[in-house]
Amino acid sequence: MIKKKNSHKYRRSGKSELITEIGFLAPSLSGVLLFFVLPFFVVVYYSLIDNPINRNFVLFDNFKEVLTNDAFRMASRNTLLFSVSAVPLAVVISLAFAVILESKISFRSQLRASFLCPLMVPTASVVLVWQVMFHKQGTVNQLLEMMGGQPTDWLKTPSGMIVVVIMFLWKNIGYNMILFLAGLSNIPGDLMEVAELEGAGPVYRFFHLKLRYLSPTILFVTILSLINSFKIFREVYLLTGDYPDSLYMLQHFMNNTFSLLEYQKLSSSAIVMGLVMSVIIALLFVVEYWFGKDVE
Repeated sequence: MIKKKNSHKYRRSGKSELITEIGFLAPSLSGVLLFFVLPFFVVVYYSLIDNPINRNFVLFDNFKEVLTNDAFRMASRNTLLFSVSAVPLAVVISLAFAVILESKISFRSQLRASFLCPLMVPTASVVLVWQVMFHKQGTVNQLLEMMGGQPTDWLKTPSGMIVVVIMFLWKNIGYNMILFLAGLSNIPGDLMEVAELEGAGPVYRFFHLKLRYLSPTILFVTILSLINSFKIFREVYLLTGDYPDSLYMLQHFMNNTFSLLEYQKLSSSAIVMGLVMSVIIALLFVVEYWFGKDVE
């Protein structure tokens, strides 16, 4: 009888704990369902119909139309070019700065703080400074003329991609560097000491030991930089407007289709971009697992 009573009490306490846990999770779960899960299925629904008025299912016709659209192809090409250029540079440069600041140099704290300053500057202010610098009569062209060069209309030529890449690096390197500094501080110090006693040089220790332990951090920074590269629309839009020639990104395409109320095209392009990003992130996970699998 005592065992039955105790088991009954345990069941009641387990149920009450479960109800309490569900009660605490309910606000967060409802928010996720309302603002993430439900809109996702709405986007999938819009991508499979001809328009929100007729609501006739056309299956993959919207995807075919998007993939053959010249504006979408140009936006995809520009976005791919920007991501391929900016993301590796952001990872490599921030890692290099983290390694430099990890060493015993003067004013390390001040340098770390200075690298985080771009995160505190509003986007509109950053764009205003870049417009002054890279305008046809801006500071950069004046310096080029002083050195005997020819002025360039940076924001209305293919050179505008260089301007946006520099802006992206200036804004994101500091945060990435802090993440790498945290990863470097977690590398076992005794392992580095043993490697140094065994005669391993700084280059060998960096490429064969530190990079192996930094593989999860490198993966996280790469994914974060990749996501941020797809969010460069605000800066490009404020710099060049709705329809820039050489800087027409996927976000421009989606924003313009939204303005034209072409929800089926917008939803299809969003799903295509999401699938491509998912494949890229999955490949990054595979590479990280292969590169750091022997690290205990």
